[in-house]
Amino acid sequence: MKTSAAVEMRDITKRFGSNVIANDEVSLDIYRGEILALLGENGSGKTTLMNMLAGIYFPDSGTIRVNGRPVVISSPKKAQELGIGMIHQHFKLVDVLTAAENIILGLEGKMDLKNAARQIRKICDTYGFEVDPDQKIYNMSVSQKQTVEIVKVLYRGADILILDEPTAVLTPQETEKLFTVLRNMRDDGKAIVIITHKLNEVEALSDRVTVLRTGRFIVSMETKKTNAQEMTNMMVGRTVSLNINRTEVTDRQLRLELRDVSVRNEEGLLKLDHVSFEAYGGEILGIAGISGAGQKELLESIYGLQRPEEGSILFHSPDSDEVIDLKKKNTNEIRKLGLCLNFVPEDRLGMGLVGSMDITDNMMLRNYRSGRYGFLNRKKPREQAEQIIRDLGVITPGTSMPVRRLSGGNVQKVLVGREIAQNPKLLMAAYPVRGLDINSSYTIYNLLNQQKEQGVAVIYVGEDLDVLIELSDRILVLCGGKVSGIVDGRTADKQQIGMLMTRVGGEQDGR
Repeated sequence: MKTSAAVEMRDITKRFGSNVIANDEVSLDIYRGEILALLGENGSGKTTLMNMLAGIYFPDSGTIRVNGRPVVISSPKKAQELGIGMIHQHFKLVDVLTAAENIILGLEGKMDLKNAARQIRKICDTYGFEVDPDQKIYNMSVSQKQTVEIVKVLYRGADILILDEPTAVLTPQETEKLFTVLRNMRDDGKAIVIITHKLNEVEALSDRVTVLRTGRFIVSMETKKTNAQEMTNMMVGRTVSLNINRTEVTDRQLRLELRDVSVRNEEGLLKLDHVSFEAYGGEILGIAGISGAGQKELLESIYGLQRPEEGSILFHSPDSDEVIDLKKKNTNEIRKLGLCLNFVPEDRLGMGLVGSMDITDNMMLRNYRSGRYGFLNRKKPREQAEQIIRDLGVITPGTSMPVRRLSGGNVQKVLVGREIAQNPKLLMAAYPVRGLDINSSYTIYNLLNQQKEQGVAVIYVGEDLDVLIELSDRILVLCGGKVSGIVDGRTADKQQIGMLMTRVGGEQDGR
């Protein structure tokens, strides 16, 4: 590890309003020739701290030195001039433009695509990237888009790079390629910061780790001198169990049966291609696949939000032993049968919650039809809201808080908790821990296991393959809208699933 400090942040404080202190006199050093992992629970202030370094926010107090000189980073443009580049989790690319056009977009001077392509290829050769400067963004995979974002900041002269959740939607193979590139950049003297919740990746990639808790600096140490359990305890401030207590399936009952289901989107593109599988009460069926492999269309077709053009979707009711054709039911009828869909999108307030309404009123969105003569009973929804706040540790002054004023992680807890509170027969949870810190994530995993133990059929769509393997009894892998394999969660490994995520035609040995 090299000792030349690229960035020195001293006593940085950032407030939002009069009551929220996001960063409280935080001091942090970032060195050249190292990869620093920045850890903390949701709301610990890590992204806010990096946003100040990237010029998105401005600190209320404190000083920043870059390359030994005191600086004022008043905008992203100023950060760029100082050699600082941030790669956000949600890409900022124009789909209809090429990679080269996106990389030089917004730069001053004449747009010379030929020269830009030459420089892009030079950067790629230096660090091991694979980018076609002439390829359109809409034809790229998620990992290719991320690569364009990284090359973009390097093209603009960045030697201090910040990556926010860089592996959130990558396969294991794509993750390892990214790690190789980041190590090459580190060895070239770049200063790199990664914000991540995946502690196994922190151990594998980073040289040093810094932990924030409730906006305050806790510790900074060499990664090789700590471990996942110790890092988690430092983030939370107490000992946390990192075990997902997967119970054995003892008496599984058929709940859902899909046969040759095909779905097209609004543009007429085939998103599901003759998908078949079963889901059982008393088990967790994991769904794996790269982004856009058909996960969304699969869940929405089961829930009645999309109509399949072919195939059958049958629900085996535990109440009446009746087999019900869900294709003939609308969403409200399907919900009454005991099916719940919890889909956590990138914009949590864009699906399922109303930002201007408080937590209690958002609970009522699930049962407002039960009111009589236009009057609604708020007692039960308020009790549900209070229970969710207690069980999931939602940080809020009370149930009357508008959800738009909650942090993203706390909004997510409300989303997940509301669906579980419906006592479902079949629970579909898509990305329920997206963006959550490790402590909150394990709370959700345990809740899903509790549902399984109560005989609920749980379908879990996740991005972290380590969790999918540890949590799921069986794992169905989607590739290009087709089932490429169904494997046993107890015997599967990440490499096997990663291969199935990128090719069709695996063994369905977990059926």
